[in-house]
Amino acid sequence: MTVQRYASVVRLRADLEAEYRALHAAAWPEVLATLKRAHIGNYSIFLRDGLLFSYLEYAGEDFAADSARIAECPVTRDWWARTEPCQQPLDSVGDGELWAPAEEVFHLE
Repeated sequence: MTVQRYASVVRLRADLEAEYRALHAAAWPEVLATLKRAHIGNYSIFLRDGLLFSYLEYAGEDFAADSARIAECPVTRDWWARTEPCQQPLDSVGDGELWAPAEEVFHLE
């Protein structure tokens, strides 16, 4: 099985940075367990100049199905209800998107 890498970007609302940092400093165990059950690992979020950059590795067989299962988790939906107000989509995202997918242009194995 090949590990797939995903990266995405979103703006962080400056007035809610402290709240966003506090939430992630004490990430909810059920949210983390849900991500792991969905074959997601090596997940990081970085911050620079008001932009959040997310990187994760997916080791499953059906990313869309596993993503749907994550979205079905009530605790994860509660987590998103707390974190999403802290975020602002980039101008370039499509309808209904929050995080903008980033294109991989280089990788060193």
